[in-house]
Amino acid sequence: MLKRAISAALAAVTLAVSSAGAQNAPAAQIPQTPRAAAPIDLTGNWVAVVTEEWRWRMMTPPKGDYISVPLSDEGRRVADTWEPAKDGACQAYGAGGIMWLPTRLQIAWADDRTLKVDADAGTQTRRLAFDGATDPGPPSLQGRSLAAWEPIGGAPVMRNGVRIAAGAPQGGALKVVTTNLREGWLRRNGIAYSESTTITEYWDRVLFPNGDAWLIVTSILSDSRYLLSDYTRSAHFKLEPDGSKWHPTPCRQL
Repeated sequence: MLKRAISAALAAVTLAVSSAGAQNAPAAQIPQTPRAAAPIDLTGNWVAVVTEEWRWRMMTPPKGDYISVPLSDEGRRVADTWEPAKDGACQAYGAGGIMWLPTRLQIAWADDRTLKVDADAGTQTRRLAFDGATDPGPPSLQGRSLAAWEPIGGAPVMRNGVRIAAGAPQGGALKVVTTNLREGWLRRNGIAYSESTTITEYWDRVLFPNGDAWLIVTSILSDSRYLLSDYTRSAHFKLEPDGSKWHPTPCRQL
């Protein structure tokens, strides 16, 4: 009887301790959505500021103008099939070319896991999805863009001149990797990238002392078919107060 009483008492104490622990345990953390976790705000109305390579961006270059593009022999052959009558074709407004054109962007959250980027040049829409489980669908001009926030660390923690810990994140950037593309053009004169292309972009928001906000998109385009090496370039956009200058212009389907 005594053993049975002691066992019952121990069981009661164990249950009471377990219950108290469960009540005092911290609630499980619910992961933030990409929208809630965003370290920078990319939404708003942006206008391209063309300060470099003006002659290849503001105007359609002549046929055969390949300067600064590391084309392979096959890439040159394809580019040489272009004719001026094709100017304005939608191939120039795919993910590999649209950010480089003189355009305006409207960026907004389509939902908590997708950024929608509308461009008035060619009336194009890019969707930057943080959910890799989405169906990529057939190849398209804008392809499939998978996005992820990348933290930017602060100054490292030092002790006696020795780095003892990494610095806490002081902001972040957006990394976007685009695949599943249809063939498109790097320039409006038919310099092409192939369907095997991968585009890796880094989107950074910079605030200047005068209050101006800028968006810098650095693009690294890899195409083993038409290019001899990666093709890297950066586009700059300035935040506008509203969308009053928004003027969508469709491209031409060939």
